[in-house]
Amino acid sequence: MSDTNSSLVLPTPPTPPPTPTPPPVPVPPPTPPPVSPPPAPSGISHVGGSPQAANDPFPPVKKRKLPILLFVIIGLVVILGIALVSGPLTQFVPRLGGITLTYWGLWEPESIIRPILDEFEQSHSGIKVNYVMQSPQEYRERLQAALDKNAGPDLFRIHNTWTAMMTNYLAPVPPTAISSSDYEKTFYPIALKDFKVGGNYAAIPLGYDGIAMYINDDLLQKSRLSVPQNWVELTDAALAMSQCASPDGSCKDGSKIVVSGVALGSTNVDHWQDILAVIMLQNNVNLDNPASPNPAPAEDVIEFFKSFVRTFHVWDPNLPSSTEYFASGKVGIYFAPSWRVFDIQAINPNLRFSIYPLPQLPVDPSRGEKPITYSSYWGEAVSNKSQFQKEAWELLKYLSSAEVMQKTFQLATSPQRAFGEPYSRVDLAESLKDNKYLDVYLKQAPLAASWYLASFTHDGQTGINTKMSEVFAKAITGTATITSLAPEINKVLSEYGIFTPQVQPQ
Repeated sequence: MSDTNSSLVLPTPPTPPPTPTPPPVPVPPPTPPPVSPPPAPSGISHVGGSPQAANDPFPPVKKRKLPILLFVIIGLVVILGIALVSGPLTQFVPRLGGITLTYWGLWEPESIIRPILDEFEQSHSGIKVNYVMQSPQEYRERLQAALDKNAGPDLFRIHNTWTAMMTNYLAPVPPTAISSSDYEKTFYPIALKDFKVGGNYAAIPLGYDGIAMYINDDLLQKSRLSVPQNWVELTDAALAMSQCASPDGSCKDGSKIVVSGVALGSTNVDHWQDILAVIMLQNNVNLDNPASPNPAPAEDVIEFFKSFVRTFHVWDPNLPSSTEYFASGKVGIYFAPSWRVFDIQAINPNLRFSIYPLPQLPVDPSRGEKPITYSSYWGEAVSNKSQFQKEAWELLKYLSSAEVMQKTFQLATSPQRAFGEPYSRVDLAESLKDNKYLDVYLKQAPLAASWYLASFTHDGQTGINTKMSEVFAKAITGTATITSLAPEINKVLSEYGIFTPQVQPQ
């Protein structure tokens, strides 16, 4: 991370099968060969030129030609077969019957995306799109397994933190879809960082999301405090909104929590990974090597995070998940992406809450410091094994246009769903400025950072997000220090070819 902010001030206590030998066929005439060779004729007397004269004085020569001709025919057919499988004809053959793109998606059901795809098919004759909405469970592992078997989709969705894991599968975005300069003007800066591979981009984001602060309106009003702007103010608000089963209702003695002022401090806090990462970034921690040159900034953040359980006693690892508890009206402040609105409204449609920007550490604009927020979103990529990369990118060019993005958003919005995916295009942010759920996320987007400590990416047990979460959880739930965890962090990063400095022995 390039920005430098002030230090955190804590509040006090993968051999293809052999090609089958096709039946003998005649040597093709001088005209181009048909795509499917016609059946072999019963005789071969005319193969290779004009018919043999009846008084030919050399019949033995004719007999000796038979095996040679068969060999030539078989060889030509094999060559033709190979060309059909791997040569330029691959692109030609399917076009005779049209092209079908297989598109693996997440989140959006067929009912929403199909009208958009139908319009694309109508304007792109000969192209059909087979959209398959995937389950998020173990999605990344299933996707890579399918791609490894050459049975994967032509295009698919990846998380913004997966580029390093998926690099060997990704086709570069061609200028025919969007030029690099247009890409950089269209999407938020974080997408330029997350999806850059070498000198090319490898995915197109169709939406944006991140982490913001949810506040229970009634509890905030009761506390008579303003919306926290920084982490010290958040601590004050959390203490004021908390209520415990103690004689005076305070939580300082560790009494049973009745109302939690803030969901922070343990791993039953949904999205704890994103929260921890963004505070570390705000506190000048190099997450690629958090123990160097000085582990103190990272250690300070760990202790601050845990203090809401161990010092202030306003959260408990034995409580329900933070999403569930907030939806029940028993949490004052909660951190989550925009899609958690749907979960909360499903649990408690009557809950009054508002969404605000993330608290910040103090910044010094004169030193070029800026607030830092955190992103967690998805992009559409094309398989570098796809026969139809050109057509797949044409589809993504269509889907990422402002007009189609807005139409998709409208189709997704209903009385049962408050909004569609927040826009990834900078030029569409203004259209959502009055959206009480999404305006904050899009205002935070230009300031967003990202790293591999990210929640709910469904990357499976072998994924970088899961592995990194397991490492940092040791510090949250136990006594592991950042210094002791640094070699594990480096090991996870090195598995995916991500450069990180070597940890120096202490």
